[in-house]
Amino acid sequence: MDWGNNQSRLTPRLIDALYTEAMLLADEARAYFDENGRDDRETLDPMLRVGFSCESLKVTTRLMHVIAWLLTQRAIDTGELSPIQGRHPSRRVGHAAASDDELVARLPGDARGLIEASVDLYERVKRIDRGLTTSEIPSSPAHNLMRRLEAAF
Repeated sequence: MDWGNNQSRLTPRLIDALYTEAMLLADEARAYFDENGRDDRETLDPMLRVGFSCESLKVTTRLMHVIAWLLTQRAIDTGELSPIQGRHPSRRVGHAAASDDELVARLPGDARGLIEASVDLYERVKRIDRGLTTSEIPSSPAHNLMRRLEAAF
């Protein structure tokens, strides 16, 4: 086992779980912002309606960045991409604009829930992505011992 390979910390099971979560959230967001949330949006004053639309785009952007990143991780796992190719800046989690907390607080509860869930998922994936590209791995005493034993024999 390559103890120095950061990719080994991201398991196919975790990728699949995050992918399922992202796809379910994307489906919920689409259904709400395109259909079910229309009545909610119509009850808002004109400026809040604009904010509602902007926040729905931010949710979509976050989720698309997460899904694209997860598909890259799947490609690495199946050997379609090398870990080095997967760490290329173009394959990192893309930038997504932050939500306006004051605006979000004034939106209907269903919209707030979707916005908060998308921010949470995006931030989790972003932390994982940063961890995969970190060149320094904290050294473990057990790993150090294994390396010393391998070197001795």
